[in-house]
Amino acid sequence: MKREVIIIGGSAGAFDSILSILNNLDKSINTPIVIVLHRLKNTVTTFEAILQRNTHYTVKEIEDKDKIEKGFLYTAPADYHVLLEENFTFSLDASELVNFSRPSIDVTFESFSSILKEKCFGILLSGSNQDGAIGLKIMAENNGKTIIQDCNEAEFAIMPKAAKNICNKHKELNTKNIINTLNNEFS
Repeated sequence: MKREVIIIGGSAGAFDSILSILNNLDKSINTPIVIVLHRLKNTVTTFEAILQRNTHYTVKEIEDKDKIEKGFLYTAPADYHVLLEENFTFSLDASELVNFSRPSIDVTFESFSSILKEKCFGILLSGSNQDGAIGLKIMAENNGKTIIQDCNEAEFAIMPKAAKNICNKHKELNTKNIINTLNNEFS
């Protein structure tokens, strides 16, 4: 089964794990990656520039109606939920916060899973709230592949623990094993 997209969600404490994953991905992998990281709104960041230095992908902040393409790493813009449309384009939504967050990891996981079903690959990293737990559960129920960061490794284990507590289908892996799994699955 070829997965069509990798979605990585995280919040507090997830950034270093994301960089480690990107630095160690096999250069032959070009499956689109979507990163939903809780970010401050109305602030200028160097987030995309830092990611670009750490990956062979082309990094792009998502714009409404962008089409998902191989070889791209997409980042959720601050203050917008990211959804997937039937035609494989992104849709940005400014509706209410979900789990105190916009972008919400749950919203993205659920949206992608409803369209792609078993072709999703979801990873939930460190974070200090429960965002992502329900969406990852839905992804697992749709037979997508789901991973949570090892709760003992996560700087803030609330997020992966919440996912673990509501669904026992997720693999719990440390960052090194997340990298190995991605390289084995996609290269």
